Amino acid sequence: MVALTVNGTRHEPTSPDDTPLLSVLRGPLGLSGPRFGCGLGMCGACLVLVDGRPMTSCDTPLWSVDGTAVTTVEGLATDGAPHPLQQAFLDEQAAQCGYCTSGILIRAAALLDENPNPDEDAVVAALDENLCRCGVQRRVVRAVLRAAAGGQR
Repeated sequence: MVALTVNGTRHEPTSPDDTPLLSVLRGPLGLSGPRFGCGLGMCGACLVLVDGRPMTSCDTPLWSVDGTAVTTVEGLATDGAPHPLQQAFLDEQAAQCGYCTSGILIRAAALLDENPNPDEDAVVAALDENLCRCGVQRRVVRAVLRAAAGGQR
């Protein structure tokens, strides 16, 4: 049986071991942050952190995350307070339709964990694999830079 910790809570899902992680997160665990986009791990809408690293959950079988810690966009917040990135996205109005936003937030959180003070080029490069069609990419970059600066602009 697979066991994993999701957003700080241990779970032992009864889904078959080859079930995509995204299906378990959205189904039995009831999390709506990670989204189904392409189903091929190429758009970034389903990103989660697995032991601190961004990973697509639509093409990740449940068995492969046995014993890991998974963080979804819901798990970025602390005690009901938004993560600095989430607050910066609100402040910069960096979401339009919002479909891709959770994946972008996850990848940006991983970037800031690795590089707490990225420049604009580093942010653009880190988010390059996340697809967004709304045209808010400039706002997204500003939001990540704002969060890196401690909320100051």
